Amino acid sequence: MRLSLLRRLTLSGASALLIAFAAAPAHAQLGGIVYDPSNYSQNVLTAARTLQQINNQIRSLQNEAEGLINDAKNLAALPFSSLAELQSQVRQTQQLLSNAQRIAYSVQSIDQAFAGRYRADNLSASDKALIANARARWEDTVAAFEDALKVQAGVVGNIEGSRSVMDRLVGSSQSASGALQAAQAGNQLLALQARQLADLTALVAAQGRAQSLEAAQRAAAQDQAREQLRRFLAPGAGYRSAPAKMFHD
Repeated sequence: MRLSLLRRLTLSGASALLIAFAAAPAHAQLGGIVYDPSNYSQNVLTAARTLQQINNQIRSLQNEAEGLINDAKNLAALPFSSLAELQSQVRQTQQLLSNAQRIAYSVQSIDQAFAGRYRADNLSASDKALIANARARWEDTVAAFEDALKVQAGVVGNIEGSRSVMDRLVGSSQSASGALQAAQAGNQLLALQARQLADLTALVAAQGRAQSLEAAQRAAAQDQAREQLRRFLAPGAGYRSAPAKMFHD
């Protein structure tokens, strides 16, 4: 009750004082000090405007500072790089392809192999040479399938590396502080995809090489079988019976 009464008395006194100032002449004397209401109002308005300008300048400086901070974040480089690891995996796959046995991945090597033991003009060779060529073609096919299996094993071995790199790149992208880091993470993800496509290309090439050599072996074997049958049935050079002994005396 006392606080409420005190507040009412204070408000009443303040109101009376304001009324007295409002009713006083323009140059009323108050304790020996000249008070000019219009000048006081103008000064208060000027001070308010000045304060507003200062606040606007402060906000402008804050916005500029935030812009500089954001620019610095956008220009910050990604701290993680998977390029060396991806390049190492690609080199491993290239090494597997370069270690291809007997017939390498080159036009010159293929021409030499087919000119020596796959084309039909080699059927005029002796029976011993025909057998040697047939064995060489079989060894080509077996080696090609072995190479394909090695490439497959290498590609499968790269899967774990791809998973590890992908996890780190996705984590770096999600925690990127700026546009540059996000873009670099995206570029490295594209590099990972390119390496996976390179593995797939190598796998298809190795498998296709093995299948092509197997088909070439079958075609050459058919031609050789026809030639050997012709030689067997040729007049005067065909099969001749001869006595054989089952047991020694």
